[in-house]
Amino acid sequence: METAVPDRPGTRLDLPPARDVAAAEAFVRRHLGDLVDGEVVASPRFRGGQMAADAALATLDITGYAAARNEVWPEERRGASAVSPYVRHGLLQLPLLWEAVADAPGRDRAKYRDELLWQEYARHLYARVGTGLAEGLRHRLAGTPWPGDAHDRDRQPGAGAPSVWDPEMACLATTTRELVEDGYLVNQTRMWLASHWAVREGVDWRDGEEVFFRHLLDGSRAANRAGWQWTVGTATGRPYGFSRWQVTKRAPGLCDTCPLADDCPIEDWPEDPPLTAADEPPGLRRDLDVERTAGPRGPEVTGTPELVWVTAESLGDDDPALMAHPDLPAVFVFDAPLLARLRLSGKRLVFLTETLADLAERREVQVHLGDPVEVLAGRALATTFAPVPGWRRRSTALSVVALHPWPWLRRPHGRSAASFSAWRKAVERSGR
Repeated sequence: METAVPDRPGTRLDLPPARDVAAAEAFVRRHLGDLVDGEVVASPRFRGGQMAADAALATLDITGYAAARNEVWPEERRGASAVSPYVRHGLLQLPLLWEAVADAPGRDRAKYRDELLWQEYARHLYARVGTGLAEGLRHRLAGTPWPGDAHDRDRQPGAGAPSVWDPEMACLATTTRELVEDGYLVNQTRMWLASHWAVREGVDWRDGEEVFFRHLLDGSRAANRAGWQWTVGTATGRPYGFSRWQVTKRAPGLCDTCPLADDCPIEDWPEDPPLTAADEPPGLRRDLDVERTAGPRGPEVTGTPELVWVTAESLGDDDPALMAHPDLPAVFVFDAPLLARLRLSGKRLVFLTETLADLAERREVQVHLGDPVEVLAGRALATTFAPVPGWRRRSTALSVVALHPWPWLRRPHGRSAASFSAWRKAVERSGR
């Protein structure tokens, strides 16, 4: 096994060959091993890259989705499309998926498109309130901080004192294993784990959100934080309660495998947690600068770029900046200060490495390790707008001479985003 070799800030890294999982793991161990949480092991389920994303799209069939989307176990009963890791990194864009299901059965198409709109809503919300999404949107839920080392506590599902996700419970052991090993959860089990963490056990929901973010290949602050807030009630005032009833309904037979089947700790519904009113973040109910939130409507070119700066949001072949400048090298910077703070699971960085190696088969890709603002200082850049606070901070410190629009499914509006239903009504009224 290769060990981590510290690289000086701004070091240029040579990518491994595409579609070589062992080489991608070795790359992460060597260059990023001191920045990850736990062992560097790729997800056995998902491969990174446009080729893998295109293969997932080619086999996408949502027939029966409306009835089966919430099924959990056995896995063959599931209806989830499992394309979210590719959506998160811009390999499959929401407008593309919207059109891809146009010929699906009507009920399934409507439900699937509802979920695409939810993803878009989360992006709009995060673009508006930014880091305000890390606190309760409309309600506060006081939780017990998770004790111990923040980057060591979840390596073994359920480990620690107290155990939040009890490994003796089949429902929790099965789902946390999938989270930690595959880096993926269907929406139903995300709700199970989040509810058990914060609603039943009373542990701070923000700590649980960090655990999800560390492991999920589709982990984004937008969707992850929005999902936790809707589950635990800080966004709606109506927390989701997880009990044996959901396991019996969505995973029939799983309880029969559980050593606690006759003494189930979640036999009954949990009590509602003590929610209190929160100070709503600015912009939640009205966006006074929607054009800033949404970014440019078309390319804004003020000079001649020499590189296309790609980020974790914009790694697909259809990225607007990559498409507009096909002959320019792409440049990606593994943000060392950010990674040192986040301590992501190794499988997330392997997925990113595979994605970059795949892109490098079709164009020149320069990869660096360091602070993006330092690495890219003085370079004339083309890039695609990204609806995340980190991109906005870094882009304002760089020489972006060609800014390309984000591929929204629905362009942001200025009306209320305090609930999904209010946001959606405004989208429909505006015809965006």
